[in-house]
Amino acid sequence: MANEKEQPGAASGKTSATEEAKRVANLQREAREREKQALNLQRENILSQKTSSPARRTALEAALHQIESQLAQMN
Repeated sequence: MANEKEQPGAASGKTSATEEAKRVANLQREAREREKQALNLQRENILSQKTSSPARRTALEAALHQIESQLAQMN
């Protein structure tokens, strides 16, 4: 009886496994959202930069293309 009080839900192992799976899924979803936010910030930063240097412009366009590809893969 004392053991049951220490482990509420120990009688149903599925419940704790399900809760753990939900917690892991939630952590993964949050990590993906943070990654998306970081990519969107990088995208905005690139779009806000202005340059007259053709080499710099080419590098910015390549970086923008890479970020947009990563965002598309996440959706």
